[in-house]
Amino acid sequence: MQATQENTHADDNRLAYVKTVDVAALPQDVQDSAEGHTQLYAVHNDTGEQLALVADRRLAFVLARQNDYTPVAVH
Repeated sequence: MQATQENTHADDNRLAYVKTVDVAALPQDVQDSAEGHTQLYAVHNDTGEQLALVADRRLAFVLARQNDYTPVAVH
């Protein structure tokens, strides 16, 4: 029973990194769907895999939390 609780706590510390991305640096199809935005917000896991790309910083943090990640900003 103790081991199960420890594993649960370890999973609670999953980090998601939120960083600003210039739309101009993205592939053309993504640029075309950016609807006039010059910057988007990418959400990455701790291995660098992109999990999401959204138009609003607040949404990026909410999305991470809704998926059991602890979001942190990357400067």
